[in-house]
Amino acid sequence: MLRLLGNPSTLNAHILRVFQEKSNDEGLFPEGISNSAATSSVLLLLGQYCDHPDHSTETCLVFNKRSKKVKQSGDLCFPGGRIMFRSDVYLSKVLSWPFFPLARWPFWHRWRHLRPLEARRLALLLAAGLREGFEEMRLNPLGVKFFGPLPPQRLQMFDRVIYPMVGWIGRQKRFCPNWEVEKIVYIPLRDLLKADGYSCYRLQMGTRSKIPSLAGHNHMTKGNTEDFPCFLYQKGDNREVLWGATYRITILFLKLIFGFSPPPVENLPIIEGALDDNYLKGSWQERMTS
Repeated sequence: MLRLLGNPSTLNAHILRVFQEKSNDEGLFPEGISNSAATSSVLLLLGQYCDHPDHSTETCLVFNKRSKKVKQSGDLCFPGGRIMFRSDVYLSKVLSWPFFPLARWPFWHRWRHLRPLEARRLALLLAAGLREGFEEMRLNPLGVKFFGPLPPQRLQMFDRVIYPMVGWIGRQKRFCPNWEVEKIVYIPLRDLLKADGYSCYRLQMGTRSKIPSLAGHNHMTKGNTEDFPCFLYQKGDNREVLWGATYRITILFLKLIFGFSPPPVENLPIIEGALDDNYLKGSWQERMTS
């Protein structure tokens, strides 16, 4: 695994090979997703970025940290959001023009001719993710190399189905977050592939005595607390907790590409946090102890 991380070209080729093996998978995009308010698209983005004191570049996953002005503030997430039908339908057609992401995707010709309905839905979802990436962080859509889609993830609390699209950011090194994003967070793949970075996130749920699972993952309930698997990333004095649906999508990618699975949540060290009732209203309050 670590050998792949040292050479971006080799890593890119490996990821494409894995997606080529999965390119025959059908049923990822069922009928009706284009017009459903529950449909969201996100971009799992990789790229070479500097996130260490020695200023060397690493292959990282790129996350947005939600600002205090939006729901679930303080959480790490991938750029993305709901489909805006009129604009995204037009953009989805543009993506197949020469030099655009779908035209450069090795499997696009096959999808378009053998499974045209799913190809149109894929293009629409990718268009929504790229548009949201531009709005949230000024991501350059032309600079994204598309690898392929991951299986969708369903949220229980928000009645939302997330369709992840995986891509590689080529030359863009700077982003300009909008009001929805507090900052951009780069987490090296090398760290995500180490078992000792994973923890059990024990969340105090404020005044709520019953609450649907925020992550849709197997977890344990103890009174007003719930336990979730998470990844704890620390850089200097800053600590970020990756959990919930974004964590699940990340682990899905790591397992697919590298065969990596984190330890069972019951075997992990515990960190503590708190969510009050304002978590769903745009105000975040957290406490953590290791």
